[in-house]
Amino acid sequence: MSNMARAVHSKSSLSTKPFSRVLLFSLVMLLLGASSVLSGSIVKYLPGYEGGELPFKLETGYVTVGSLELFYYFIESQGNPEEDPIFLWLTGGPGCSSFNGVIYEIGGPLEFDIDNYVGGLPKLRPYEYSWTKTASVLFVDSPVGTGFSYSTTEEGWYTSDSSSAEQAYEFLRKWLVEHPQYLALQLVIGGDSYSGMVVPVVTKYVADANKDGVVPRLNLKGYLVGSPRTDSVLDENSKIVFAHRMALISDELYEAAKTSCNETYVNVDPSNTECWTALGAIKRCVKDLYANDVLEPKCVYASPKMNPEIGRRSVQEDTTEFILSPPRIPEYWCRNFNYALSYTWSNDLTVQKALHVRPETVMDWKRCNKSLAYTKDVQSVVEVHRNLSTLGLEVLVECGDRDMVVPFVGTVEWIKRLNLTVVNDWRPWFVDGQVAG
Repeated sequence: MSNMARAVHSKSSLSTKPFSRVLLFSLVMLLLGASSVLSGSIVKYLPGYEGGELPFKLETGYVTVGSLELFYYFIESQGNPEEDPIFLWLTGGPGCSSFNGVIYEIGGPLEFDIDNYVGGLPKLRPYEYSWTKTASVLFVDSPVGTGFSYSTTEEGWYTSDSSSAEQAYEFLRKWLVEHPQYLALQLVIGGDSYSGMVVPVVTKYVADANKDGVVPRLNLKGYLVGSPRTDSVLDENSKIVFAHRMALISDELYEAAKTSCNETYVNVDPSNTECWTALGAIKRCVKDLYANDVLEPKCVYASPKMNPEIGRRSVQEDTTEFILSPPRIPEYWCRNFNYALSYTWSNDLTVQKALHVRPETVMDWKRCNKSLAYTKDVQSVVEVHRNLSTLGLEVLVECGDRDMVVPFVGTVEWIKRLNLTVVNDWRPWFVDGQVAG
């Protein structure tokens, strides 16, 4: 999501969780006397924030959804919390922690002070452009296995697009029932990247429940998706078109691929050698680009290594996998420098205690967990968007113009397929007197 303030995209693969951990989690929950509904606590101080008591309301905790314990960060609006809207925010991946939303994306009111980082526990500083200035935001670690969320059963670790959407909806309803003071506020469902496959479905769950008279009624205002994964074929095909529009591949190579592949670049017939040859040449042209933003440097995807002696992430530097601190020369800046700080901060025991994370439930916090037992069982949500477009909701679809993970080309295409009436023509929008999009 290139020209947005702070965003991240990731991929994940399948894995299983040892049953011994499940037994450990169950034992811990018995010892803690955990509630079958939810457990939330106000956080007044955070390690790394040197301004004393936090100047905003932060609540963290868990909501029980079946065998799942879904962790959340709730930041109340710093404006008028009794009237400002409330957002449910689902970060993409699947598997990227909602902490991405808090620190790197739409923002909580804090960010890492990377400019002055010299090692140790990262410092936090106020973030000027946080959405929490005018909205309350409920960030949830979803699906299970993301961030500090976990399952108390072996079966619970397995999830998918469809089950993740259902669990997120149940999480939202349970949380609002336990926090009735926010029920009357305008509700917006939001998310970015891969959560584009989930956000519209969650929104439809809410809309359908309201239609069916489910109480309490949620005051659904609309939804927001940023650089959203929407249709697996359309999004993948758009990458080739995007590469050509951005002059990353030649006219000749683009036309060769377009003709030989019949403008379909996924699930290609193995016998179509001309198409495979063209796609191979395209791959060589773009492989060294940073797909999240083709104008940013591509750096090693790095995270601190697990220290086997203590079972937690080590802060020892491994130059091939982890960059502990950024170089002082701005020209060599890399987005991963900032991402690396989240591992150090979130795996710190004093931080976890301050956040009220249940001890021994997540041994190794990851910004984006690539080892989810996750099935991508929804191929397209275009029809869900079409259905929602008839309900009079307010919808914002925004995307970065340098993003090759979910290119704007595909986003514009599926919006056109909804056959909506165009009220205003394409036009520039401005920030501080300058064209920004």
